[in-house]
Amino acid sequence: MKLAGQIALVTGGSRGIGRATALAFATEGADIAFCHLDDDAKADETASEIRALGKRAMHRSLDVVDIAGTRAFAQEAAAAFGPIDILFNNAGMNIRKKFEDYTEADYDRILDVHVKGMFFMAQAVYPAMAARGRGCIINVASQRGIKGAVNSTPYCAAKAAIIGFTRALACEATSKGVRVNAIAPGPIVTDLTATMAPEDRQAFIDALPVHRFGRPEEMAATALLLAGPDGGFYVGATLSPNGGDVMY
Repeated sequence: MKLAGQIALVTGGSRGIGRATALAFATEGADIAFCHLDDDAKADETASEIRALGKRAMHRSLDVVDIAGTRAFAQEAAAAFGPIDILFNNAGMNIRKKFEDYTEADYDRILDVHVKGMFFMAQAVYPAMAARGRGCIINVASQRGIKGAVNSTPYCAAKAAIIGFTRALACEATSKGVRVNAIAPGPIVTDLTATMAPEDRQAFIDALPVHRFGRPEEMAATALLLAGPDGGFYVGATLSPNGGDVMY
């Protein structure tokens, strides 16, 4: 029970990596508040699974680009469960196009969800963490923010920005007892990768040393390492479980 008595807030928690991480945190003793975007049926399922583990769960539909909404959700979660100990900043999306075909609206949406959404969700929980002298923020980037990719220029730019944001916030937060790190997953079996063209997906799998996509539970294991007592010496780090797609 590495997270016994702690409160975790998870964005994008109804499915995929967010769901797997919420369940991993609950299994280790944390109560979970999570948000999603118009995914009530899957969110109810996830909340039921958390409660079946003996932990409290609450969820709300929220667009993380709505800054007032993110602040209100963080405040509601803290009022219901207690001060937030862990933020798993995971909400994300993508629009795949050739570089020349992206519109300003496409660009704004991708950057807003990833960079603006993560920035202000972290800001919503950080002051209380710093005042208490402890807390953990984990931002979800991507290996594509490290290596780049075709038909995903705004997404790659956003994920690279998250890595930079993580390092900068860690510089400020560590002395206040708040640990800030990032995870840069490789290709994972999620709804997001399911939108890839079949030929692109197979080519990606063939090029990976492990010859498979990762599982959300494998990303959750990395999140648990960073959130728990074994992750205390990670500061501004970006861990990248990616099946060998990026080696550095």
